[in-house]
Amino acid sequence: MTSIDWQAQRQTAIHLLRSGRTPTEVAQQLHRPVSWVCKWRDQFEQAGWAGLASRSRAPKQHGRVYSSSVRQAICQARSELEAEAATKQGLRYIGSAAVQAQLSQKVEPVMPSTATIERVLRAAGLVRSSATRPAAAVAYPHLQPRQPLQLVQVDIVPHYLRGGQAVACFNAIDVVSRYPTGRPTAQRRSQDAAAFLIHTWQEIGLPQYTQVDNEGCFSGGFTHPGVLGKVVRLALWVGTELVFSPFYHPESNSTVERFHQDYDYHIWDETDLTDIPAVAASSDRFFALYRHSRHHSALKGRSPAQVHQPVLPRQLSAAFTLPDQKLPLTEGRVHFIRRVSPAGTVEVLNLAWTVPKPDLTKGVWVTLEFKVSGATLRIYDAAPDTQQRRCLAVYPFPLKEVVQPQPVSVTQQIPQHKLLVSRSQTTQSGAPSDMMVKVLLHTIYYVVKAARHFLFTIY
Repeated sequence: MTSIDWQAQRQTAIHLLRSGRTPTEVAQQLHRPVSWVCKWRDQFEQAGWAGLASRSRAPKQHGRVYSSSVRQAICQARSELEAEAATKQGLRYIGSAAVQAQLSQKVEPVMPSTATIERVLRAAGLVRSSATRPAAAVAYPHLQPRQPLQLVQVDIVPHYLRGGQAVACFNAIDVVSRYPTGRPTAQRRSQDAAAFLIHTWQEIGLPQYTQVDNEGCFSGGFTHPGVLGKVVRLALWVGTELVFSPFYHPESNSTVERFHQDYDYHIWDETDLTDIPAVAASSDRFFALYRHSRHHSALKGRSPAQVHQPVLPRQLSAAFTLPDQKLPLTEGRVHFIRRVSPAGTVEVLNLAWTVPKPDLTKGVWVTLEFKVSGATLRIYDAAPDTQQRRCLAVYPFPLKEVVQPQPVSVTQQIPQHKLLVSRSQTTQSGAPSDMMVKVLLHTIYYVVKAARHFLFTIY
């Protein structure tokens, strides 16, 4: 009998006890000793449903407990690195990996892991945020999606496996339907970010907007002026509009940031994961349960799957893979939500752009549009879905290559059985619902496209 079967039987015992049966009756029904029933009754009374889980038989005290001298050496190494960074005598790396390197010739032969170093520094109050957020509050423009697949937010939450190996957990979620997906990777390179976005667009669907933060794996790095990295090119290629959040403002990516909390609670809290396949297996189970959970008050009793799955106009083809060669620039748009600096400029792709008559209490929306004729950068006071907004400035964007037309569609048509509309989706008067109109237009589009292709083939 597996551990899951044991836990299910314990829950059944509690259900029977709470229904009014005696421990003896429950024991007879489940073919278990009375002492077993009483044991789990007591566990339930002390800790609730969590008390029914199987407890680890691992020793409560681990074999390796580092001495106070090692903990002091860790804190001293961190302090030395901070001083070197502040006085510009060395590099500005002060994280756990840098501390570990600093300790390499100072402590006993067995080096503390980066996870242990992080815990020691946190306990000593020496861990601080590496990025300083702006002190003044800024009102940033933002999208206001009302339907699934209008906006999908993507982000990375870091974790550590037992032994200290870092794991980059990519997560994505549809802002309206709350339909999620995710994948753990060993690194957070541009190819890792691109591979996860392909997975997201194949599993969730291809949204109008895909929002990410400004990490180098998404933006292309912070070295080259006017950089157009792999993720930007990929988004243009498949036909979604990439949106970069403001610097140091996770509130602009609030839906996926909030989802990280649920993900951490169910996957990482009180869980001892040893390798990335174990993280992936636990994550997949969590995503499957989350998609069918009805705990979201915003969804009014429906699950993310119930809200999301009826609306699947586009999905990235399951056969799509990232080409080996560098992707060309294709027609499309990329957006940036930015704060205006005291100098009256915004930073976009490592270039500074002037904002006329700036209001430093309000952020701006920057759109970079690529056409065959060239690229243009426009600065607005509001998001594209706002009814009234003003264009504050227009600039040509420097390019070193030619922009190509949008490629042949990389999306796939949704199977016919998923396009069927139930009778409840029509109005009482018999008029078609919004969903039926979307399905009809979608079908007409593919019929016209196929006919056009047929005629060109003949003639």
